[in-house]
Amino acid sequence: MMTSPSRRSRALAAAAAAVCVATITGTGPASASGSAPAAAEAPLLVSVGDSFISGEAGRWAGNSNESGKGRAGTDRAWDAATGTTDPHRVYGASYDDGCNRSDVAEVRSVTLDVRRLNLACSGATSTAVLLPENGGEPFKGEPSQAGQLRDAVDGQQVRAVVVSIGGNDLGFSGIITDCAKKFLKPFGKSPCAPDATGKVAERLPAVREAAVDTLTDVRTALRRAGHPDGSYRLVLQSYPSPLPDAARVRYPGEKYDRLTTGGCPFFDRDLTWAHDDLVPAISAVLAEAAEEGGAEFLDLSRSFEGREVCSATTRHADLAHPPSGRTSEWVRFATSGLGQGERQESLHPNSFGQQALGTCLTLQLRRPAGDHRCTNTAGEGPEEMNLSPLG
Repeated sequence: MMTSPSRRSRALAAAAAAVCVATITGTGPASASGSAPAAAEAPLLVSVGDSFISGEAGRWAGNSNESGKGRAGTDRAWDAATGTTDPHRVYGASYDDGCNRSDVAEVRSVTLDVRRLNLACSGATSTAVLLPENGGEPFKGEPSQAGQLRDAVDGQQVRAVVVSIGGNDLGFSGIITDCAKKFLKPFGKSPCAPDATGKVAERLPAVREAAVDTLTDVRTALRRAGHPDGSYRLVLQSYPSPLPDAARVRYPGEKYDRLTTGGCPFFDRDLTWAHDDLVPAISAVLAEAAEEGGAEFLDLSRSFEGREVCSATTRHADLAHPPSGRTSEWVRFATSGLGQGERQESLHPNSFGQQALGTCLTLQLRRPAGDHRCTNTAGEGPEEMNLSPLG
């Protein structure tokens, strides 16, 4: 039997929730009494989960190999007036603990009359979201996200809670890193897909269970804060593919320009496997979890089609071609740092990608509750996304 949280843990949770509520766009601290909010106050839109919804890589507007300060306009943390770079300009205080909640994160990019609260944290697994009595644990010094959610929405109107979870439970980052290492080996190079396929198949059932448990605890937290099922929208979303298939890669021939120039150091077979098999498999499992967990499902697996890292229909920004949502990649390329941000930003939606996901969520919440797939419009920016019902 799980023991109840200690007094210190409860105090930590309360303090963190107070800080989160104080940073909700357009609002101050929540009422301690739990009284009903003013009628004119916009409802809350809350995000919980991992890096794909926290806003990781939102610092970057496309990708560039320019060495100048500001990286041809792609580095949003660069301040030309002072000649300095400060990631806090994009991630705020969340940069200090690595949660990296960006100013263009999905819930901040919606065009809805809501107040936004982003509780997600880069690197989070389902354990970082669950309630403490169900195995939830502090992550990066912050209490469980479901616990924070419970405290933050007490006495507040809630429009929707959107969840992104499962990628870290699967070990997605480690799988992709192993694929890149295979490409970089000087001898005996071979694709990672044959070995990784089996690992993914073994782990997917646990990912489904973790996602269901996460949705259950989010609903429990809301009920404890006075929000019964059906009084808000609960959305579980999948992940966009960060990589194109081999037929659409901008750097043919499996040469090292995929690393040195493109930031996509992967074999053709691994590119196609990640795009055609891995991402759809994760999406299918999450769709099942949404159905079992009583949530709507938002399929984002093809939302970045043609805008992935190294996609042939995109280009890097340079001094003659500034970054643009119509021509730039929507995913941060793989980087080891070296003056170009942090390694953990690699293969995450950049500012254009996050704005596109914000448009997808806007469309989802403007439609009646249901399961949908979001796609982009070829040649258009992140504001021109399309939503269609899932069959």
